[in-house]
Amino acid sequence: MAKPVKKEIEELRERIRYHEHRYYVLSDPEISDPEFDELMRKLQELEKRNPELVTPDSPTQRVGGAATDEFPKVRHRLPMLSLDNTFSMEDLKEFDRRVRELSGRPRVEYVGELKLDGLSMALIYEKGKLVRGVTRGDGTTGEDVTANVKTIRTVPLSVSPNRLEKLGRPESFEVRGEVIMPQKAFLQLNREREAAGQPKFANPRNSAAGTMRLLDPKTVAERKLDMFHYYLLVDEERRPQAHWETLDLLAGMGFKVNPHRRLCPTLDDLIGFINEWETRRSDLDYEIDGIVIKVNDTRLWATLGSTAKSPRWAIAFKYPARQATTVVLNIRAQVGRTGILTPVADLDPVDVGGVTVSHATLHNMDEIERLNVRIGDSVLIQRAGEVIPQVVKVVKHAPEARSFEMPGVCPACGGSVLRAEGEVAWRCVNAACPAQLKEALLHFAGRRAMNIDGMGEALADQLVDQGLVKDAADLYSLSEEQLTALERMGAKSAANIMEEIQGSKAADLPRVLFALGIPFVGERTAQLLAEHFHSLDRLAGAGQEELENVFEIGTKTAQGIVKFFSLERNRKVVEKLRAAGLDFGRASAKPAVAQTLSGKLFVLTGTLAGYSRDDVRKMIEDAGGRVTGSVSKKTDYVVVGEEPGSKLEKARALGVKAIDEGELLKMMGKT
Repeated sequence: MAKPVKKEIEELRERIRYHEHRYYVLSDPEISDPEFDELMRKLQELEKRNPELVTPDSPTQRVGGAATDEFPKVRHRLPMLSLDNTFSMEDLKEFDRRVRELSGRPRVEYVGELKLDGLSMALIYEKGKLVRGVTRGDGTTGEDVTANVKTIRTVPLSVSPNRLEKLGRPESFEVRGEVIMPQKAFLQLNREREAAGQPKFANPRNSAAGTMRLLDPKTVAERKLDMFHYYLLVDEERRPQAHWETLDLLAGMGFKVNPHRRLCPTLDDLIGFINEWETRRSDLDYEIDGIVIKVNDTRLWATLGSTAKSPRWAIAFKYPARQATTVVLNIRAQVGRTGILTPVADLDPVDVGGVTVSHATLHNMDEIERLNVRIGDSVLIQRAGEVIPQVVKVVKHAPEARSFEMPGVCPACGGSVLRAEGEVAWRCVNAACPAQLKEALLHFAGRRAMNIDGMGEALADQLVDQGLVKDAADLYSLSEEQLTALERMGAKSAANIMEEIQGSKAADLPRVLFALGIPFVGERTAQLLAEHFHSLDRLAGAGQEELENVFEIGTKTAQGIVKFFSLERNRKVVEKLRAAGLDFGRASAKPAVAQTLSGKLFVLTGTLAGYSRDDVRKMIEDAGGRVTGSVSKKTDYVVVGEEPGSKLEKARALGVKAIDEGELLKMMGKT
């Protein structure tokens, strides 16, 4: 007997929430991305057919909110105070002395937490469901950005009744934390903005803050923000008596809590934690600028009290900024692969955090005017993680400093330079600009794209400067003799490059799509498009509406794809790549393959004799089956090759049928 639709929808939601928590919070997924996407698509379809059953806390509502014209103001139930800062161990010891004196205790236990460089946010829940997300604002009043908050995968849209039992089932509660943009998402966003001809963001913190104030939640969802939670506001009777217990409780309720925290019984323990993370901060995928220190015993918080702006039971120890002062020797315009001219400051080389810095970005002309920076000025520069060094401010104007003006012609090709009305960026409009082509080649050959090892800047420069390559597809027309004739290119190196170029023809469709440099199409988006369309031809022929119906594809991305394939020069490159033998996926012109494996789920393990693993995966998918990376009860078959791994053992334990390559081919009618 079929389940009632309402029950089926609720069960799907619970499964999706469970897997979201495993993936985004615990970083320990149990199912593959395609399996998760299939659950989400099924829920979307059921809700589409039964709109009266859609609820605000459904996982589908994360990216489905409508754009708003403004953000309503909301007064905080309890002020969101800022923290006092300390920059020295002497000041930290003074803080500890004051805490002990005011509390009347000879020793106080602290909790050390990483100080995230993001945007403070308050989440308000009623009867376990998220009803409002509010920015810090001025500490007393913030902005209601609920639709945007719901797009953050690490923010629970609801807390289950079982988890609420630990709180005594309050009618309402509030969780506070920090919204951040991970470095990987930040770098990807800047790559996509550059590809779309937009100016890049300066740093992850500003990107996160700016993203939360966007009026379109779908765009917010595409930027993959994250959130760590660290504060729980309920009535006094239900609040844990230790902050450390609060963090554990939040984690148990399904909230993402930073694992890099420490309970410090002594001040020496706290100092050790601070020193440890000053050296380890570069290992993180997000920015931190210090350590937050809180008195662990929450019963002392009221005793210690607060000033008008800051609590006396907490303080932030700020790390020295990775900054240095130097002189701007010159400012020049650097041309990117989309033609945008970015002002770059050439600096008197200076050591910043152990790295010699001789160049720093100035982003755009608006930034130059804001900083009022000129050639010859002394400036403060800053380096943070993988982000390119940037100029923070002018320390001293030189008496004979010279202003920088954007050149009237492209410094790389002499073509016209224009600034469209309403845009920040200046752009070279010559599609044949060699500087753009060089950057496009490096992107195409990159490790995450076609993975042509050895295609560095020096080689790209020579290929373009000597006219051997006029677009990325020309790489496949190069000869070993042409490469050998280049500077610093011996016969062995040339042979290796040719082997890499030929080998790249086996790259799968997601890599090809990413390599093409389609606006807003990063690695994840390329994978989703490949899974949906299965061939480049079908993607190229899709309209904006069809594209927007693809999971996670927003309006801007859809428009960028349509625009890309509408340009004749891009279509010519695609045809040249086709002629070179690249894999464009299942082309619509090919006869349909019998769907003998329709609905079946496979896992591959071991070395297969007759085919590569990618070939087997493609054959299975062509026949209607799906391939995942992990064995579960839902797996139908495990295809076993030589020297199988632990997947075979797990399959046996779960009673999943194991077959060899021959049996698989027989199922597909290939023997």
